[in-house]
Amino acid sequence: MSEIALSWSGGKDSALALWTLREERGTEPIALLTTFTEDYDRVSMHGVRAELIRAQAKAVGLPLVEVRIPAACVNEVYEQRMEAALSSPPLAEVPTMAFADLFLADIRAYREERLRSVGREALFPLWGRDTAALAETFVAAGFEATICCLDPAQLDPSFAGRRYDASLLAELPAGIDPCGENGEFHTFVHGGPIFAAPIQVEVGETVERDGFVFTDLLAADHGGRV
Repeated sequence: MSEIALSWSGGKDSALALWTLREERGTEPIALLTTFTEDYDRVSMHGVRAELIRAQAKAVGLPLVEVRIPAACVNEVYEQRMEAALSSPPLAEVPTMAFADLFLADIRAYREERLRSVGREALFPLWGRDTAALAETFVAAGFEATICCLDPAQLDPSFAGRRYDASLLAELPAGIDPCGENGEFHTFVHGGPIFAAPIQVEVGETVERDGFVFTDLLAADHGGRV
């Protein structure tokens, strides 16, 4: 397979996508690509600190391409900055971007259209897989993750900051996708078979902001809470 890069949120679907590329396809991405909100130095949507994503990239042994966007970013600015990243090293000559999307067809179509416009292709290594089976595989494989963000309109805020494990999966209400594919929740992965060593994290403050509940995760050696 030709060279690829992997869109990386730091969550369980991204981790499963990397694991699948390596184990099932024998493919090693040349880089990870993550979008950060520049105002906060955190992953857009998930709210995870940039330092933790950098720690993940180091632990999986891949370079990290950081795309910076403003808070409340309009689509035109987002697309301009993504195109700039794809036009610069190390992504300039990479023909394929991989994504961890599971079944949201409109998001897949958008990604495919945007990449075609710049002469690239999209790859979806997890597409169409049963999300309950994927969640069970994630836990059984020894991955470790924590819920860092959730939508309180869909999932009770008490789930924020909890370990994503078999107990949590058993407690998810009916109608909640076990992989959170409908935006119910997001996770940060800090251990598992893709890492050379686990990332030590501490659970910090949980706050509600802009209609979402965020749990701040800190590197274990962080000097304090923000």
